[in-house]
Amino acid sequence: MTEHAKYRIIKKLVETNGNKNRAAIELGCSRRHVNRLIKGYKEKGKAFFVHGNRGRKPVNAIGNDVREEILTLYDNKYYGANFSHYAELLEKYEGIAVSKSFLRELFKRRHP
Repeated sequence: MTEHAKYRIIKKLVETNGNKNRAAIELGCSRRHVNRLIKGYKEKGKAFFVHGNRGRKPVNAIGNDVREEILTLYDNKYYGANFSHYAELLEKYEGIAVSKSFLRELFKRRHP
């Protein structure tokens, strides 16, 4: 369920003094959690429903510079290796640990 949908349901519940059990069913959570959502809505408003990690880059994301290095190494040094072998070569000789599925997606985006 989206943040906006949760906000809309809780807002309607608070404004109309609606049924908490019905809201719990709609949200797919317990009545106790609905009480927490109501409290957060009253204290912070819509901002309470925004996830804390929104807009942040994942910790395990591979940067564009490393992606370019992987593509360059393949073109200049490891050309012809399949994804499994190339992943092993990168880890062993270059110190870059990536999965073969990551490599497959990287090369698919390179040549659509």
